[in-house]
Amino acid sequence: MIDDFRGGTVEKFFETDLLVIGGGPGGYVASLYAAKKGLKVTLVEKQFIGGTCLNIGCIATKALIKSSSTYYEATHLDNIGVTIDQVKFDWGKIQERKKAVIDQLVGGIGYLLKGQNVETIFGTASFIDNDTVMIHTDSQFITYKAKNIIIASGSKVRRLKIDGANLNGVLDSEKLLSYGRFPKTLTIVGGGIIGMEFAFIFGMLGCQVTVLETMPQILPMIDKDMSTRLLRYAKLANINVITNASVQAYKHNESNQPTVVYTKNDETFEIGSTLILEAIGRMPSTDLLCLEHTSVKVNKSGAIEIDDFMRTNVNHIYAIGDVTNKVQLAHVASHQAIACVDAILGHSHPLNYHHVPSVIFTHPQIACVGMTESALKEANIAYKVTKAPGSANGRALINNDSGVIKLIEEEATGILIGAQLFGLDAENMIAPLTLAISKKMKAKDLKETIFAHPTIAELIHEAALGLHKEAIHYTE
Repeated sequence: MIDDFRGGTVEKFFETDLLVIGGGPGGYVASLYAAKKGLKVTLVEKQFIGGTCLNIGCIATKALIKSSSTYYEATHLDNIGVTIDQVKFDWGKIQERKKAVIDQLVGGIGYLLKGQNVETIFGTASFIDNDTVMIHTDSQFITYKAKNIIIASGSKVRRLKIDGANLNGVLDSEKLLSYGRFPKTLTIVGGGIIGMEFAFIFGMLGCQVTVLETMPQILPMIDKDMSTRLLRYAKLANINVITNASVQAYKHNESNQPTVVYTKNDETFEIGSTLILEAIGRMPSTDLLCLEHTSVKVNKSGAIEIDDFMRTNVNHIYAIGDVTNKVQLAHVASHQAIACVDAILGHSHPLNYHHVPSVIFTHPQIACVGMTESALKEANIAYKVTKAPGSANGRALINNDSGVIKLIEEEATGILIGAQLFGLDAENMIAPLTLAISKKMKAKDLKETIFAHPTIAELIHEAALGLHKEAIHYTE
């Protein structure tokens, strides 16, 4: 028995081939993949299998978006000859469905972990030194020594440090996801991906939403054409966007509503609403790891530093997912997980972060992969670009989809280097474009590929033609 540095006692000692800290889309994938490769794996999760993404992030929000977009579309069917009287929604049932989806997925992952003999422990993992991790469960402290350790502790909500930050009615995204009462009005601080997805969830259900964004445009990380296009649809969905807004404080107004105090063009304004959502992003979660007891390097942003193979500066300790702050996307974490385990097994291969697709589940959706025009201009790279409109595609017209595909090639090589989609089944259409860009295909390759008719995918073929002024169904 030895004294635990937190004041308790160590009751048990164990050894394992691989200890994974965090059961999100990085951690559970690493655990399953490593187990399939023959390693003895122990997975430690402090809250819930599936992590933030599945339980209080991407899956949870998409379940809500499905309900809200279905309701919204049901109220806008007259132009296709369908009328539905008294369309209603039940916020309680929407929440129940969201929970059912989550429960099914969490149960499925648990079943898979059990099937691969992954030892799963619910508790908080903290390092004692480079080789030893202590797990604090509800009933005991357990110490593990592992040949290799993967840190996949994810991220946590970032909050503004301003007056009124803890005011009643000021929520983060995790709390708003399960809020029991549907708000009449909502002010969202932050017009990034999280903020805009929540704006459409509530706006499409009739809530009056105001989005305050500090930058000159919403979704500042994406192509400006796409974020500008979204503004028109936001207005139709009861969403008012205010850019160049600097939030100063939160308070209660005379009606006891939570209120945002912000400045714009040197003037001060106030907006009161039923609730305030603070959605300014997420940051690496390392607080409980006690990394100060190790030699692991953490950068100024709080992220764990890794090399191309997910290895930290300590040879047998690796890190994947949001805790590395490379790209805060679940699918990146899962791919890092596989690359990490392969590196542990001696089959190292680097991950290419330049061709990572992303999808924003607003209504319409936005998807992108590769470089944008602004990035190319900044890098002084000559390029060709085309914009293939949904109006040039029969299936898009049938679907009332006035979206667009923007396709970019490098002028010097003819290689496809970027794609952005607005609408047009973006979440699925981005996949073949990601494949084309990651495999350094050219417009010629897409031009010579036959796409089924009548499908929205034909617009990819049309855009490939358009890059060389050969488009059949549109002109630029």
